[in-house]
Amino acid sequence: MASLVFRLQRRLKKIDSSGIFQWSIIAVIIMSALMIGAKTHDLSPEVVTVLSFLDSAITVFFVIELTIRFLAFKNKKHFFKSGWNIFDTIIVIGSLIPAGGSGVLLARLLRVFRVLRLVSMVPELRLLINALIKAIPRMGYIALLMFVIFYIYAAIGSIMFHTINEVLWGDVSISMLTLFRVATFEDWTDVMYETMAVHPLSWIYYLTFIFLTAFIFFNMMVGTILEVMSEEHENFRAESHGESGEGGEPASRAQIERLEHDLAEIKSILINQKKE
Repeated sequence: MASLVFRLQRRLKKIDSSGIFQWSIIAVIIMSALMIGAKTHDLSPEVVTVLSFLDSAITVFFVIELTIRFLAFKNKKHFFKSGWNIFDTIIVIGSLIPAGGSGVLLARLLRVFRVLRLVSMVPELRLLINALIKAIPRMGYIALLMFVIFYIYAAIGSIMFHTINEVLWGDVSISMLTLFRVATFEDWTDVMYETMAVHPLSWIYYLTFIFLTAFIFFNMMVGTILEVMSEEHENFRAESHGESGEGGEPASRAQIERLEHDLAEIKSILINQKKE
């Protein structure tokens, strides 16, 4: 009995890791996305019936695919330790909600999120999402500093310009929305010229704010994301080549270069000993 279970698990593992099966899942996800877009148009009853049948077939396919992945997993207890497995399970279970009755809106929304399964199926997309999630704590401090700058400039703008345009500078919260418009360059010159008509030197206020936000803080956020993405790519490359560092973690480029340096020194010592 144990050998039969082992053979079944190994066969399911082979199916799960096969390229044909993976590409089939991606194709079904793309088909599901196209169906969601098609349902937003006015369609004939015959087409709606066909789409409903295909939707049910896709749901059954996802259930079978998730079952295969679960049964092929070596340690079932650790299956739900992966955030991506939990995400896929929630999406698949949510797709089982009937698309009728009181739960019609929830069912449609959950079917829309099935498109996100494409992220969990493509390693490169998972890499990008993982890098973005890991960069959030680092970006939090930059965002906090940006909020302080926004708040200071909003308070100054509300004090100086509220008599010019109450809609844009009425209070601190409204001023912060106006400054967000300035930071994203959405017709910010119109705002500046309006205040310059009363305060000719107010251009200094806008230029310093844009310099701090658009040119410094935004670039700091981009740099943080790129740094984390570089680390994730390095780990992914190490895992794909079966390299590991201390504690079973993927070896970093620094560890590999240090190892190569040590091997080169050992080689030079052996060559010198032979010459002697």
